[in-house]
Amino acid sequence: MIPYRPEPLTDFSLPANREAFDAALACVSQELGRTYPLVIAGEAIDTGRYLESYNPSAKNELVGRVAKAGKAEIDKAIQAAWAAYETWSEMPAFERAGVLFKTAAILRRRKHEFSAWMLLEAGKSRAEADADTAEAIDFLEYYGRQMIELSQRGDAVLTPLAGEDNHMEYIPLGVGAIIPPWNFPLAIVTGMTTSAVVAGNTVLLKPASQTPVIAYKLVEALTEAGLPKGVVNFVPGDPEEIGDFLVEHRDIRFISFTGSKNVGLRMNELAAKRIPGQRWLKRFVAEMGGKDAIVVDADADLENAAQTIVNSAFGFSGQKCSACSRVIAHAAIYDALLERVSALTRELSVGDVRDAGHFTGPVIDQKAFDKVTGYIEIGKQEGRLVVGGEASADHGYFIQPTVFADVAPKARLMQEEIFGPVVAFTKVDSFEEAIKVANQTEFGLTGSVFTKSREHIALARRKFHVGNLYFNRKCTGAIVGAHPFGGFNMSGTDSKAGGPDYLLLFTQPKASSELL
Repeated sequence: MIPYRPEPLTDFSLPANREAFDAALACVSQELGRTYPLVIAGEAIDTGRYLESYNPSAKNELVGRVAKAGKAEIDKAIQAAWAAYETWSEMPAFERAGVLFKTAAILRRRKHEFSAWMLLEAGKSRAEADADTAEAIDFLEYYGRQMIELSQRGDAVLTPLAGEDNHMEYIPLGVGAIIPPWNFPLAIVTGMTTSAVVAGNTVLLKPASQTPVIAYKLVEALTEAGLPKGVVNFVPGDPEEIGDFLVEHRDIRFISFTGSKNVGLRMNELAAKRIPGQRWLKRFVAEMGGKDAIVVDADADLENAAQTIVNSAFGFSGQKCSACSRVIAHAAIYDALLERVSALTRELSVGDVRDAGHFTGPVIDQKAFDKVTGYIEIGKQEGRLVVGGEASADHGYFIQPTVFADVAPKARLMQEEIFGPVVAFTKVDSFEEAIKVANQTEFGLTGSVFTKSREHIALARRKFHVGNLYFNRKCTGAIVGAHPFGGFNMSGTDSKAGGPDYLLLFTQPKASSELL
């Protein structure tokens, strides 16, 4: 098999690439305002009730309406998924993987089209959207290969025993609920859905309410690639109406969730309770956020650190669970680093991402706008506002990248996930103190360390308690296969998406022995 190689990013400095993207954006713009159905057992269902998705850069511009599922539709979709499971679970692994490879080819051919949807529905810049689509392709290629390898692994890991014929195989779990976030509306939706599916499971996909149109476009691509009816059932809906019902349902075998800590904790609690008639312990796979820190040592390359902090904190307006929201800097370089980060931040342009001149765009919706601006007010009490702080929701949900200085390690700005373009600086007197401060949150997702000291690198490897640790580079941008992604503590189950063990979460090993 040809080894997996990460999908290359588009070079938008080339005029031909810019023109191709603009053409795709123009085509997608002609499709705004359409209505999309549920998809259950391959059947398009219009319930007459809708989720409306709006462009966060232009909040009155309707991107699309998606039919809304209720409890009756969830029941129907679960029945359809179990019916499809009977045949899909027995399909050879290489055939299931083949559907992923075909889907990757579709996304690759229509890369700019999928990315353009993310400009309009998620407010991503061209570069951020392009990386999102590339990651979706990577997940498809990687998980397809991983499943073929897993299907051949079982017998090889067993200890030979004279007089017996022993085998082990990894079989699927059953029907699962896929509940992805809005911030990576193609990449994470694709990874969460197809990892479960390629392992032989069938699923209900409940997309985020803010980005259901992009998720529908993925379902279209999977169908075009030959995915059988009922394997993926598309059931958007209000979380308040169907969220608990879906997670608690006795016929749901597993839940795969990416989102906020509070929602994840509730799902974990609900999933742990056995419903009458339920025949299994539900498996819960979760990624629940972070409060990620970049530590800058006294000997660090300050220009590299400053550029990286700005990109890690303010790319996609800080709406990444891996985004830098804390900078822990040694006192010897604190002022110089703060000055350079502030200068770079002042240069950033924020606005409607259809204008390629803007570095970043809006936050996702009014709720996010209110939350982030609320934290900016808190920050004015807890630290010194150096840059930014301005915000406007007149036309879109725009917040200027914001830097606070001299924030105490235990302040709310240093402890709570903001999920917006806000970064807080704190000063320490030693590298050891920096690592202690970095670990003083309930999260443990990503972190970066900028240092030239091999001793300090070794110390950070031992003591910096995060699932993804980077040295002298940004704390965002994990690459499928190279940086298995997932965190500790309240960051989730450390499930390591895009890693060699991830598919094991959606399978169960079955051993068989025969006397000779």
